Amino acid sequence: MATIKKLDIKRFRALVWASRQPGACGMGREVMWFSNGDESIIGTIVVDIEDSSFVSILLKRDEIRRYCAFEVRTGFKKADDAYAWAKQYIDQHIPVDKEGSEKHNDNKKIINLFLPVVAENKFHPFFKLLNESKEYSSAKGIIEEIMPHFVDIDGNYIEQFQTTGFDARLWELYLNSYLTEEEFLFNREHNAPDFIVQKHRKSIAIEAAIVGKKDEVISSQGYKSPSLDIKEKIKNEMPIRFGSVLYTKSKKKYWKLDHVKGLPLVMALADFHDDMSMLWSSSALIEYLYGSRFNAHHNESGDLIIKASPIEEHRLGEKVISSGYFFLPESEYVSAILFSTEGTISKFIRMGKQAGFGDPSISVSRKGTRYDHSPNASTPIPFSYKVNEECDETWAQGLSMFHNPKALYPVPQKLFPSIAHHHFRDGEIVSTIPKFHSYSSLTLLNKVI
Repeated sequence: MATIKKLDIKRFRALVWASRQPGACGMGREVMWFSNGDESIIGTIVVDIEDSSFVSILLKRDEIRRYCAFEVRTGFKKADDAYAWAKQYIDQHIPVDKEGSEKHNDNKKIINLFLPVVAENKFHPFFKLLNESKEYSSAKGIIEEIMPHFVDIDGNYIEQFQTTGFDARLWELYLNSYLTEEEFLFNREHNAPDFIVQKHRKSIAIEAAIVGKKDEVISSQGYKSPSLDIKEKIKNEMPIRFGSVLYTKSKKKYWKLDHVKGLPLVMALADFHDDMSMLWSSSALIEYLYGSRFNAHHNESGDLIIKASPIEEHRLGEKVISSGYFFLPESEYVSAILFSTEGTISKFIRMGKQAGFGDPSISVSRKGTRYDHSPNASTPIPFSYKVNEECDETWAQGLSMFHNPKALYPVPQKLFPSIAHHHFRDGEIVSTIPKFHSYSSLTLLNKVI
């Protein structure tokens, strides 16, 4: 008799990944998840929204390791009946069907991200850790489940991920994960921009970009990033770094491409320029995008007052750029900037750990700050917790979309319901913030004694 075990929903989600069709939740609601002992078969019980009957769905891997439905039975009056049928079916067909796989003629090849394609001395340090270290095994585990569904439109994803392009390619993989979670349909027929996604018959173009680790900003006095304090970096250096990346991307004029014309165009930006720079650089992006510096104070009644003052330019040595990216010529074609402080390897470690991946001898914990929804709050709330299967972090957590007030094709906010949205109206930032919105966090790894 086959061993049947219940699965946590986070584990099931990680295993099926993009095998679910976007919008399927509109037809049915999953109420139970399970697998046989080695997860060669997994299943779910779904209640049909229309007639309240229950459906039992069994899935197994296809030739490139995607889970695909191979047996579906409908019409059960109770969830327990649907589950009993699934257990009986697995008992009768295992081990006979255990080694079988579903066949799909979609010509997709396996992307083995962790099979080296370059010499070891060319490995990016984080790729080496991800591939070999127990501490990173939960991230590796969940990435291995993502890759069968990932489309390498450039043909060089593996090589870049393993070498100098690790940060940029990881950011792209993170965005792919978030957009899948947000139930977008993907069109990967074009190699630029990085994503064309669709939901509710509305298409969005998204280009991924990062601030890399090169010392792009060096003044005539020889100043480099490490020599400047954080306040000065936020005031001038980081806006110049962000501006350089956005200027380079804007020069490509994606909005002129036939498959992008008339679509909202989003630049998805992340900061990898220095270790832990994501912990503090986001405020510099806000100032640069809207050309305003926001200062908060409380009046005598305790009310929070936020005053905006205009910024004309950002200067570092001989390097000078105009502030207010959204008000520069041709920026109206860029509908919004998508930004996260957490699209890093640490995110994959946590998402993998809570889904049951990784070496059990490694303990993972997280601490950081989150948005305070209290009236008149001006500072974030600290948080900390142990990462385990009781957690329910999402890929969306920590993401913000900064909308362009001059956009020719605005982004409908309802298409991205899980993230924070920021609009600039009458000189003020108006924000919609999820219940739990993290600003930044640190992930700590320890061996269990």
